[in-house]
Amino acid sequence: MLLSLNPDMNFSKSLFLSIFLLTTLFFTFTHAALFNVINNCPYTVWAAGVPGGGMRLDPGQTWDINAPAGTTGARIWPRTGCNFDASGRGSCQTGDCNGLLQCNGYGAPPNTLAEYALNQYQNLDFFDISLVDGFNVPMDFSPTSNGCTRGIRCTADINGQCPNELRAPGGCNNPCTVFKTDEYCCNSGNCGPTNFSRFFKERCPDAYSYPKDDQTSTFTCPGGTNYKVVFCP
Repeated sequence: MLLSLNPDMNFSKSLFLSIFLLTTLFFTFTHAALFNVINNCPYTVWAAGVPGGGMRLDPGQTWDINAPAGTTGARIWPRTGCNFDASGRGSCQTGDCNGLLQCNGYGAPPNTLAEYALNQYQNLDFFDISLVDGFNVPMDFSPTSNGCTRGIRCTADINGQCPNELRAPGGCNNPCTVFKTDEYCCNSGNCGPTNFSRFFKERCPDAYSYPKDDQTSTFTCPGGTNYKVVFCP
C-alpha cells in the first residue's frame, strides 16, 4: 500500500533536498582547483591534462583546467612536434596520448609532468614536478592562492645535456623508459638513486628523479588552492 505524505511533510522534504544540493554544490565549488596553463615558450606547445583533455597553445596563450575536489592521479604536461587533423587526430613527437588532441589517457615519454592530488590527507593538496617520464619542456608549477607560496621549477637544459643513452627526439628519457629494469623502474619497491637519476636531480633538485624520490619532491598546499603551470618559465 502506498503511503501519502501530508503537504507539510512534502514541503519539509523538498526544503531538505534543496539545502543538501546547495551545500554539496557549494562544497564542490569552493574546494575545486583552477589550473592556469601558460605557454611562455617561443614555440607552440600542445598542452595536455588528465583531467582536462588538450589544447594547442601558441606562444603567450593560456588554458584553464577546472579540477573537481578530490581529484587524484592527475597530471598536466606539454606535448611538442604535434600535427592534428580537423577531427583532432594525429601524433606528437613528445607526450603523445594515443594520437588524440583531447587526451583521455597519459602521454608517452619523454614528457615533463605536473602531477597533483586534491583534498587528500588532512584536506591537503599534494603536487610535484616529475621527471620519471623524462623531460621535454622546462616547467614551473606554483600555487597562486590560499596563502600558499612554495612553487617548484625545473628549468635546466636537460635536453641539451642529456646522456647519450637517454636521448630521444625532442626530449630526454628517464632510464626506466630505456632499460626497463627494476633498478631504474622500482618495480620491487627496493630501489635507490642511480647515476642517471642523479643527472636529473642535480639539475632539478625539487623534481622527482626516480619513483621513490618522495621526500624531496612532494609539496603541499591547503585544499581549495589554485595553481599555475608555466611552460618555459
